[in-house]
Amino acid sequence: MADAGIGTVNLKVLVYDPDYYALNAINSYLAWDRRTRVKAMCDTLEAMWSYLDHTPVAELPDVVVIDADHLGGPHALADIIQRLQETVKDVKIVCLSQTAEPTLIEVAAESGARAFLLKQEVQLRIAWALVYALERQFVITPGVHRAASGIFNSRIFHAVPLPEQREYPEMTDRIQQALRLCVVEGMPAHLAADEMGISLHTIRGYIKEGYRILEAYDETEYPVDMTPQERAFMRFTALEDEAQRRA
Repeated sequence: MADAGIGTVNLKVLVYDPDYYALNAINSYLAWDRRTRVKAMCDTLEAMWSYLDHTPVAELPDVVVIDADHLGGPHALADIIQRLQETVKDVKIVCLSQTAEPTLIEVAAESGARAFLLKQEVQLRIAWALVYALERQFVITPGVHRAASGIFNSRIFHAVPLPEQREYPEMTDRIQQALRLCVVEGMPAHLAADEMGISLHTIRGYIKEGYRILEAYDETEYPVDMTPQERAFMRFTALEDEAQRRA
């Protein structure tokens, strides 16, 4: 599972979220992963429907990521999912939420969404989560699982939990911070050094050691044209693999 679709999957993604900062964070995380291409960022439902109505069939999204919290409740969520399915053939719908509202989870499951994920739980794994959900009927995060435990619904009962982010036992908190600033957020090394209160030489050492650790724990074959920073992002945000879960 660790090499899921790298070099073979190419998903066109539409993201709807009325929160400007959340919308741009999701876009930036998906942009780093070449398996996912954000074709449209919509902060209103009107913008989403307009994009879908005026986009050629060949360019329509494979995946629509929607914020489920600000649609008007469960009935509105069901209507929107149905309309998306009628508008885009074979579209995969992934719901994101700040809270695990049972009625929204149940509607998403019954309406055929591929995943219901809490934003604070999926975080950097969003691209991996989209790819993971492609071949599974319904994927959820732990908070969703807990909130939906009393719901009698076949898709929820058989839902697959999203794996945790891969762990790197050798990696210290400071190395993780350096990687997050320089790799995930794309901050120049000298600014990241100022942020961490360390020298430029030290942060470069952290990044070098971080790259070494990431590579040591990953046997994935990446496309030859992928930059070291891209590979580092993929490894840093990767899902825990089957071997780790069995350990």
